[in-house]
Amino acid sequence: MHVGHLLGALRNFVRLSENNDCFYEVADLHALTTKFAHSREIAGDVREMVIDWLAAGIDPQRCTLFVQSQVPEISELATLLSMITPVSWLERVPTYKDQINALGMEIATHGFLGYPILQTVDIVALRGEGVPVGQDQLPHLELSREIARRFNHLYGQVLVEPEALLSQTPYVPGTDGRKMSKSYDNAILLSDSDETTDAKVKMMYTDPLKIKRTDPGRPEQCPVFFLQSAFNADNADSIAHRCRSGQLGCVADKADMAAHLNAALAPIRQRRRALESHSADVDDILNEGNKRARGVAKEVLAEVKAAMGLLY
Repeated sequence: MHVGHLLGALRNFVRLSENNDCFYEVADLHALTTKFAHSREIAGDVREMVIDWLAAGIDPQRCTLFVQSQVPEISELATLLSMITPVSWLERVPTYKDQINALGMEIATHGFLGYPILQTVDIVALRGEGVPVGQDQLPHLELSREIARRFNHLYGQVLVEPEALLSQTPYVPGTDGRKMSKSYDNAILLSDSDETTDAKVKMMYTDPLKIKRTDPGRPEQCPVFFLQSAFNADNADSIAHRCRSGQLGCVADKADMAAHLNAALAPIRQRRRALESHSADVDDILNEGNKRARGVAKEVLAEVKAAMGLLY
């Protein structure tokens, strides 16, 4: 995972788990929608992501971490809900056609079309009452609410209709100015070394109108300043003033930001190295989380089957 995930999601996950009973799922089945031809890579991806979560401060004593495919009740419940979900609901999901246009028709599979159903089950199988989402994810959650309402209308009040826990997910720019993403190759990873981070920051896009140090800059349009604001907030106002007045050049600004970013990531990277050398601990955390998630999902699945008359 990268700095964008840290600012946009992981810190919020840590905060939510302080006072709520939270379930955080590794959605490995969802990964198959675009990675089905490279499925053997997913197990390694799962481990890396969980290590990042733990290193970022998610405490398994305060929440439940589990792997989607290790809770088979989720897959069975997805089959049942797929029987009542109109295809037209799935086809109107904004990202469905967008993703096909971006990635090609080869991803236009039954699983990809049914992605929102499985996503719905991720929530209702754990009796999820609140789901942390950004504004752009509200249409996806509303579809989950519609599916839950349709089931409850047909069979009685069984499924919890989830509410949005709207979070201000910042648009975190990458090194090229676009949204930070591994697929764009513009991300600063939590696992990067200090030296790799320094090298990436040196190549970062800055204000194209600020060519010389003495040129007036526009910090609000500079990805470097965004990260200064996030990781060097106490000095952000001064940095913005010096940039606009031509007192601060981009080279010095980048070096200063990289130093603060590496300092902020140092404890995460230290915890990450410790977790990598104790892989059995990660396995134990996931095994315990899978058991707890299965316990809840089994109860929900039994209630769904009873409501549908499928308990023989």
